[in-house]
Amino acid sequence: MRTVHWLFVVSVALFVTGIGFVIAAGRSGPQAAAANEVPAVVPVPVASIKQIMAGITGPAATVVYNAVGTVINIEGVTEIAPENDEEWAAVAASAGALVESGNLLLMGSRVLDDGDWVTMAQALIETGTVALRAAEAQSADGIMGSGGDINETCDNCHAKYQRQ
Repeated sequence: MRTVHWLFVVSVALFVTGIGFVIAAGRSGPQAAAANEVPAVVPVPVASIKQIMAGITGPAATVVYNAVGTVINIEGVTEIAPENDEEWAAVAASAGALVESGNLLLMGSRVLDDGDWVTMAQALIETGTVALRAAEAQSADGIMGSGGDINETCDNCHAKYQRQ
């Protein structure tokens, strides 16, 4: 009888310890998940639209426009395209900057209206993304096609919002 009583006490102790571990695991689970989460930060616009255009959008678009082309002169025909991974990476970085500049134009007080401004900024994001994918694929034809689309997107926006 004494052996049965001792086994019962050990079983109860193990059961209670197991319940304690389950409760402890339940409490530490959400805390551990919260530690891995990125804190919510609300971005605050600092630069003006003009500064974004001069510092990000314009230079990035110039790199994409000048990355691929054909020069015809008295010496003959010369094809221009990035020649190595580093040059393609530079074009991709500039295309990515175009995409991000479109995102910046949709932040806070930079949104001039809820209609055409948003549509045109989204068009910049989309055409920049096409250029980014073309640069990542090292496609000269893709860059050539996306450059025309980016130019058209910029021209349409500037026609309405007069380079302020």
